Amino acid sequence: MDDRRKPKISAVAPVAAIPGGEFQIRGTQLTGGGRARVLMGDTPANVLVGSDDYIIARVPDSATLGEIIVEAESERSAPWRCEIGLQIADSLHPVTNPMVDFQGNVFTTFSGSRGKKTSVSVFKIDTNYQLKPFLSDLMNATALAIDREGLIYVSSRYDGVVYQVTPKGNMSVYCEGMGVATGLAFDKDENLYVGDRSGTIFKIARSRQIYVFCTLEPSIAAYHMTFGPDGHLYVTGPTTSSFDCVHRISPAGTPGVFYRGLGRPQGIAFDEHGNLYVAASIGGRRGIVRITPGGQARLFLSGPNVTGLAFAPSTRMYVTTTSALYRLDAGVQGMTMPNLQ
Repeated sequence: MDDRRKPKISAVAPVAAIPGGEFQIRGTQLTGGGRARVLMGDTPANVLVGSDDYIIARVPDSATLGEIIVEAESERSAPWRCEIGLQIADSLHPVTNPMVDFQGNVFTTFSGSRGKKTSVSVFKIDTNYQLKPFLSDLMNATALAIDREGLIYVSSRYDGVVYQVTPKGNMSVYCEGMGVATGLAFDKDENLYVGDRSGTIFKIARSRQIYVFCTLEPSIAAYHMTFGPDGHLYVTGPTTSSFDCVHRISPAGTPGVFYRGLGRPQGIAFDEHGNLYVAASIGGRRGIVRITPGGQARLFLSGPNVTGLAFAPSTRMYVTTTSALYRLDAGVQGMTMPNLQ
């Protein structure tokens, strides 16, 4: 065997993908002067671009094993390990992050069109990945959050109400009058912050007193929110621009910009090292973008229609699209929840 003719993979980016996402493969002798075949596990992938040193391959729907092999002229490369998300639920309609409780159960919404009632508002996926209805009779369930006691909070962009829900699914009104209520986030003192699609962010104290915390431009919907390790509130709201921002708001309520240059940024979450993960597009590629504390951004996961993400207590990541939920071992530990510090 002539190793000089054998395809060799030297790099694959990004490190993870879900079906429909794309891997960029770099190396040598990838086509052998002919046509390359890319396998993800035992499943052939669709090769979109192919040359001797560069291939773009799309992850097929049936791929489950994160191992890339390039075949060319009857020669095979050594396998390259990557992460491919496994679909664990479909027929959903999440518009923000999923949420993971302290036992590892995952919650996600079926939000529906505004003003349209759905039979199930929130689904629960247990640790055996069984999908079960959790809440009904809640119109346009939008964002999810959990407090120190394990109580779950759900916003409704239909009626401007934030509901409080017990682990058994008993629901009551927590606060109302929140406009078009969208994003939810707790700070370390367990004050709840609620985004309004008009750009207003409300602060609700544990006594349920309501304050206006910050007002962004009316064109910016405070749709997705999380607190960072610096105690600042990070906010995204997708617009029609391909150069959108991640906003950073100080504890005093002063708005600023953390990063500019994303297309339709949506769900956000931090890892333990202070890197921010954003469901967005960058450089025309959609998926999850990782932004370092110093503001360096690159695609971490490739995939279409990604709306949000959440870290489990382990290094597992859950990713939502406009209709499905995926899990993958991203090798990343999420940040400890601010309300548990």
